Amino acid sequence: MKTPIGNMMNTVFVHVADLKKSAEWYCKLLGQKVTEPVENPVYNMKMNGATGLTLDAGPSGGGKRPQAGSYPLFNLHTGDIHVAYNWMENEGFAVEPEITHFDDFSFFNVKDPDGHIIMICTG
Repeated sequence: MKTPIGNMMNTVFVHVADLKKSAEWYCKLLGQKVTEPVENPVYNMKMNGATGLTLDAGPSGGGKRPQAGSYPLFNLHTGDIHVAYNWMENEGFAVEPEITHFDDFSFFNVKDPDGHIIMICTG
């Protein structure tokens, strides 16, 4: 079936309450420095690959109150799950359950400042 929609993930939007706090958290997670100024409504993370990551606080004065879901919003890759888990624990990230192992991949979850669950995985 022909469709005008491209078969490509473009940008993931993460709705946040405090843009500066979230930008600092995601930059720390990804080993980046915060690019100033951090101003509403959005902050675009520098990502490798085609898919972007945009933190969205909505218009100034809007008072966005994001509601975190019960399942991961997206995942980020690591080459070594144990090194990633230990680093995140040592850096004070809100790491959720222990590492889960399967035959072909392993993962664990972490919560961002708004409670969104982000999966860190090897697969």
